[in-house]
Amino acid sequence: MPTREDMLFGQVAVAKKLLTKKQLDECLSSLKDKPDDGLPAIAAEKGYLNGPRIQKILMAVSENLMGGAGPAAAASPKASAKPTDGKKASVSVAGTGLLSGKMVKKLAGGGLEDFLRFARMIGASDLHISAGGAPFVRLHGRIRRMDLPPHTEEEAEKLLLPFMREKDRKVFVDRNDFDFALELEGLGRFRTNYFRHRNGYSGVFRLIPDKVPTLEELGLPAMLAEFTKIQVGIVLITGPAGCGKSSTMAALVEIINQTRKDHIITVEDPIEFNFESKKANVTQRQVQVHTESWGVALRAGLREDPDVIMVGEMRDLDTIATAVTAAETGHLVLGTLHTTNATRTVDRIIDIFPPKQQEQIRAMVSESIRGVICQQLVPRADGKGRVPALEILVANTAVGNLIREKKTYQLISVLQTGKNLGMIQMDDSLEALLKDKVITREEAIFRAQDPKRFKSMAR
Repeated sequence: MPTREDMLFGQVAVAKKLLTKKQLDECLSSLKDKPDDGLPAIAAEKGYLNGPRIQKILMAVSENLMGGAGPAAAASPKASAKPTDGKKASVSVAGTGLLSGKMVKKLAGGGLEDFLRFARMIGASDLHISAGGAPFVRLHGRIRRMDLPPHTEEEAEKLLLPFMREKDRKVFVDRNDFDFALELEGLGRFRTNYFRHRNGYSGVFRLIPDKVPTLEELGLPAMLAEFTKIQVGIVLITGPAGCGKSSTMAALVEIINQTRKDHIITVEDPIEFNFESKKANVTQRQVQVHTESWGVALRAGLREDPDVIMVGEMRDLDTIATAVTAAETGHLVLGTLHTTNATRTVDRIIDIFPPKQQEQIRAMVSESIRGVICQQLVPRADGKGRVPALEILVANTAVGNLIREKKTYQLISVLQTGKNLGMIQMDDSLEALLKDKVITREEAIFRAQDPKRFKSMAR
């Protein structure tokens, strides 16, 4: 007998024209033979629904179960778009039984592929498998623990280690942590980190989309494409971990790939998106697989006739120094940093150098920097994912002069007066999202550079 959730899922799927009545009847028939699978899993197994569509239906079912409305209301776009605060949204996700229902129960004793398939199906960004704890996912920026017993040390080892190459496993055992890209047929690519902790082995899997996203799909302004027209200089994409820096940079690289007859070299650890050469030729290298280190790859790259160099992470002095040199010597460099605004980004690049070199580097950066894109991913007020908030600095003569004269603290004034060039401050971006009721006041306060600004705003 189908559960109430299964019946509601089917009614919503048909109402939204994501399943035909015939397909639903076929799935319900199969459900009789495999009642523990659940209707979403049956529909996915038959190829009728993919992950994003299942997630869309589950969200509508969630709102129905929490709000007590009928199936028609759950299927209504107007009803499903009703704003909720962050707390209610998080409860509504769990309200479907998404992380505690029979689909999850079926994962007990399953293999890693089963967990990865489930994570992709529900739209999670990350999956965590850890000895001594229950598996969990990151969904819309928040941790969601699965209603499963903790994995033992032996279970975690059995789940994780078979997916490493023998030579990588030896390195992992010696170092106790290891980064690599995992690609599984039918499941896609995952940026993966294995590490050892007091209870045993753990694995973290970042789910990489099947194709390189566009700026529009990421919810980013079209003006960012202007950075791809630059021939020489450095453009930095910055923000905290998990804010979508890699996706933004990939979107920019793909625009160059489609519009310019250039040679693009990427240096990554590990390779995330696979680029297919189009108008440009794209050469991708992975640190410790195709090259010894970031610095070695970048120095070698300067002799490999590049036009564009993408640096997956500018994490140390050697990498930053070589990237700045590359920008100075006639290349476009795209790189990422873990900084939270434009001012800190410029200061970080300069401050990483020894004091005796900083004056020279300051001059080089003032001449080569072309833009800084700082971003955060903020949970939506309606609980339906996250939305980017941005700070965008477009380098002009004023920016170069302030960097050269050690007045980076005045860059905020350039951001305020450069709106006609597409510049924006992070707090202005947050305020626009708040006024449109896309995010909550609490999220704006938590993520703002000046929280008092939002505390004093009229409700």
